[in-house]
Amino acid sequence: MPMQTLPVEHSDPTNAKILAISEDLITGFQRQPFHVIAEQSGVPLETVLERIRAMLEAGVVRRVRQTLLSTKLAHGALVAWKVPEEKLNAAFDFMSQQDPFSGHVVIRSTDAEVSGSGYRLWTTLKVPVGESLDEHATALLRLTGAEEYLLMPANGVFTLGVGHVRRRALEPGDKADEIAEMMTTVPVTLTQEEWDTLLALKEELTLDEIVENPWDGRAAKLGISVERFCEIAETLNAKKVIGRFSTFLEHVKPSATGERVTRFNGLFHWAVPKGREIEAGAEVGRHFCMTHCYWREGGPQFGNVNVMGVVHGTEKPRVMEHKAAIDRHLESIGIPVSYTNVFWGGRSEIKPSEISPIVYKEWHHRHK
Repeated sequence: MPMQTLPVEHSDPTNAKILAISEDLITGFQRQPFHVIAEQSGVPLETVLERIRAMLEAGVVRRVRQTLLSTKLAHGALVAWKVPEEKLNAAFDFMSQQDPFSGHVVIRSTDAEVSGSGYRLWTTLKVPVGESLDEHATALLRLTGAEEYLLMPANGVFTLGVGHVRRRALEPGDKADEIAEMMTTVPVTLTQEEWDTLLALKEELTLDEIVENPWDGRAAKLGISVERFCEIAETLNAKKVIGRFSTFLEHVKPSATGERVTRFNGLFHWAVPKGREIEAGAEVGRHFCMTHCYWREGGPQFGNVNVMGVVHGTEKPRVMEHKAAIDRHLESIGIPVSYTNVFWGGRSEIKPSEISPIVYKEWHHRHK
């Protein structure tokens, strides 16, 4: 069937079955990732391939790629920026379009003037190991006219996923039987061959690469056998620098027919007693609604927040119901919260952050 005649909306029953698996359930490196999606979704391989191609071509899926656990490969932080209102959109444009090291770029707002509400621009930032987050943020401050920034590196990661289609039917309070395990952010050392393979592995798949064996072309470009490519990728997997193989939905902008995957995303903040960050993060992170959950220190600018996470939804009250359920859970197990807030996402762009040391040096030379 020609791609243009295939159903491409995420709500189509067959597409929904595929996406429920392919968004964030294919963990680690897989030699034949589309076979795994087919097996776990119960959709024939040929259909999986043609539907993912069609959704990618239509823009419903914005990218298909092997993700990395970049907390192991680069220094990273969530950054809150204080930008004069008249420069806010220009700063957003620069970071989303001209800074490859800024990933998520979001203009956020609060429902009331509270601690930290003056920080409207939020980004994720990564720089190669050995480089300085402060150096890069200072350059961005100069280039965008921002007044101030606050770096909030992750001390621990409890949840890191997407799964918008899978999460749509969740009830507030739905959670795993076990607490979330905290992942550390200690960088690893790679050989040059591992770096070369990693950088080839992480690039988005083109339409022509959505085939039974998507890594054949990547191995050929490196001049190595597919077997060697997969061996190195599996070594990287063992070093815990490989994330998931994922089809990323365009979850912010409407599709060509006006359908949206989500309408609201809330960045939740909780301040819990010092020394209980891991305990609280593990309890928040076990809730299925959380797409991200971290231990980050916000300092006095943000009410000394130390547990942060993101929830998406199509209705704002529903997102708040999820938060209320988490609040009740923390209270029920005796974890006090001295400050909590929600920063709502508005204009946003999401792209993978660059981690190449070569690209970093070239960028700073160009913008010095």
